[in-house]
Amino acid sequence: MPNFSLPSDVFTRAAERFPTPFHLYDERGIRQTARDINRAFSWAPDFKEYFAVKALPNPQILKLLREEGCGVDCSSETELIMAERCGFSGPEIMFSANAMPPREFDLARRLGAFVNLDDVSDIDTLAAHGGIPETVCVRLNTGGAFSFGGNGIMGNPGEAKYGWTKDQLLPGLTRLKFLGAKRFGMHAFLASNMTDPGYYPALAEILFKTASALAKQSGLPLSFINLSGGVGIPYTRDIPPVDILQVGEDVRKAYVRVFGEPRPGGVGIKTELGRFVTGPHGFVVTRAVHEKNTYKHYIGVDACAVQLIRPAMYGAYHEISVVGKENAPATETYDITGCLCENNDKFAIDRKMPPIRIGDLLIIHDAGAHAFAMGYQYNGRLRTAEILYQEDGGYRQIRRAETPEDYFATLEW
Repeated sequence: MPNFSLPSDVFTRAAERFPTPFHLYDERGIRQTARDINRAFSWAPDFKEYFAVKALPNPQILKLLREEGCGVDCSSETELIMAERCGFSGPEIMFSANAMPPREFDLARRLGAFVNLDDVSDIDTLAAHGGIPETVCVRLNTGGAFSFGGNGIMGNPGEAKYGWTKDQLLPGLTRLKFLGAKRFGMHAFLASNMTDPGYYPALAEILFKTASALAKQSGLPLSFINLSGGVGIPYTRDIPPVDILQVGEDVRKAYVRVFGEPRPGGVGIKTELGRFVTGPHGFVVTRAVHEKNTYKHYIGVDACAVQLIRPAMYGAYHEISVVGKENAPATETYDITGCLCENNDKFAIDRKMPPIRIGDLLIIHDAGAHAFAMGYQYNGRLRTAEILYQEDGGYRQIRRAETPEDYFATLEW
C-alpha cells in the first residue's frame, strides 16, 4: 500500500523551512530498500543492483545508493557524466543503449561500463565507437504476449521498441565473438510496475533458459543475467507491497533448476530497479492555494504536472493526504488541480477527501521515481527544490529550485 510511514510533522517542519511545492525524499526508507534487495539476492554470484538513474537523477541519491553497494543503470550521455562525477566507474555502470548518438558509446567504453545492446545494428556502432569489450550484454525482446502462472496477459513485448528478436540473437552473438567478445550477458524488460510477485521469477526462468541454450550454440560463455526493472510498488491501498525477499528466493529456485546450485564464479545476477527503490520514499509537498466551484469542486495547489506528470500523462493514481486531517472523514469530492493551461493538469479526479481549506498542506505520495525526473517547463513553470529527510532527522536541500534566470539561460535575446 502507499507509504504513510512518515509522521505528518516531518512534512510540517519541512514546509516551515522550504517554500512549497518541493519534493521530499526519505533517506532511511531508500537505504533500507537497497539493503532488502541486496539481502534478497545475497545468494547470487556477483550480484549487483544497478539503480535506474532515470527514476531519480540526483547525485546525492546516487551517492547514498553507492554507499549501499549499488551501481547505476544509465541511458544517456548526461546520466553517464553524472555517474562518473558521483564516483561510479567500470562495472559499477550499466549502459543501456537505445537509438542513441554513437558518441555515447565512446563515453561508456571510456568509463569501462557494461554495455547493453538494444539492437543487432549496435554491434557495428559499438565496434566503431570504443570497440567490442570482452563482456557485452544483449537485450531480448520475446515478442508476442507475455503471461505466466495462470495470471493472464502481462504485456505485449512485441509492441515495444526495445530489444532483439530471438532469431537475431545467435547470429549476433556469433558476430560479437568474432569481433573479440569473450562472454555475454542477457537482459530483458517485459513489463512495468508489476506488483505480482511472480513476475521476476517468470522473467528469470525465460532468460536463464534462453541464455543457457545460446551459450551452448554460440560457444560464447554466459557471464550474467540482468533481470532489469519492472518490480512495482502499490499506488493504491488495496494492493499489498511486493515481498522482495520472497521474490529473491523464487528467482533462486529458478536459477537452481537451470544452472544448479549457485557457486562463486557461476552465472551472475544483476537487477536495475528504480521505482521499487525510491518510489515509495518520495513525496510532493504542496499547498492548497485556490478553491473553485463550477460544474465540479476544484482545489488548486501550488504544484502542477511540472512536479509530477504521471497523472496527466498516464492517468496514474497517487494517494493524496491532507496534513492534520489524515483521519478525518472524507466527506468532500474534489478534483485536485495544478496551474498549467492544460485540462489534464490534475493530480486527482473526483477524489473523496476531508474538507480542504486554503493554506492546507497536501502530500502526494509515492512520488520518489519518475516524478522530478520527468519534470518540464511548460508555461514557464519552474522545477522545484528537492529535499532529503535525513536519517538523523535533519533536512538537506539536494537541489535548489529553478529561477526565471535558469529558464532564460539558454535563450538568445
